[in-house]
Amino acid sequence: MKLLRYGEPGREKPGILDDEGKLRDLSRHVADINGDALTPEGLDKLRQIDVRRLPVVETEVRYGPCVGNVGKFLCIGLNYADHAKESGMAIPEFPEIFTKATSAICGPNDNVIKPRDSAKLDWEVELGLVIGRHTAYATREEAMGHVAGYCIVNDVSERAFQFDHGTQWDKGKGCDTFGPIGPWLVTCDEIENVLGLHLWLEVNGHRYQDGNTKTMIFDPAYIVSYLSRFVSLQPGDVISTGTPPGVGLGQKPPVYLNAGDVMTLGIDGLGKQTQTVVEVKNVSAD
Repeated sequence: MKLLRYGEPGREKPGILDDEGKLRDLSRHVADINGDALTPEGLDKLRQIDVRRLPVVETEVRYGPCVGNVGKFLCIGLNYADHAKESGMAIPEFPEIFTKATSAICGPNDNVIKPRDSAKLDWEVELGLVIGRHTAYATREEAMGHVAGYCIVNDVSERAFQFDHGTQWDKGKGCDTFGPIGPWLVTCDEIENVLGLHLWLEVNGHRYQDGNTKTMIFDPAYIVSYLSRFVSLQPGDVISTGTPPGVGLGQKPPVYLNAGDVMTLGIDGLGKQTQTVVEVKNVSAD
């Protein structure tokens, strides 16, 4: 299934894509695409629905974040060896864990706000894992049974905030709009091999990132198992699993985002995102 949320920010409705790519409304069957809907029981309930009988959403609509009410937004840094190299950092012995504020989450095609005093705004296309059941001390063999599905994440980063203001990465990762997720959550049964997905990102039509999940240092099963040793994972939590090489920081010389730049990114089977960078003063509170 391809599950999504559509409508104005804060007023999104649950939806599903049918086999022809048409958006259909799920509001009569589920309140939201959130933790409750993403448990094994919740997904089984959705699978029983005859999608062809659901109302078609005919008009063009905004796609919201594909998961609502995210409890935790956890991230893995330096999970591709060649990205660690371009960042001038050692290949990690264990997963590098950081968090993004859930207030950073936005829709897949929403504008990305360039923060005040931003000098090094950067991009990172990443595979997102969405948790579907309570997970604590999961073995590697058990781990993927706790994942409800996958989505695209753009781990937008401000490198000056991240590296030039101390050693706490979170400062450069959690600004508003720094976490576009979606356009939809694809359930695990639709992805044959999560370690064979092509992922890419372009800025203004120039392709900077062109990688494959097969080159991850720590695979999704290991990541879920490892994280669950230190923090319990709940249905609806999102884990962003790291980015391949080609970020702005790694260019020679570095290339960073400015207002008006357009990012386009995608992952095999998971859709595509497009965001325009805007100055903070030009963006209203809604």
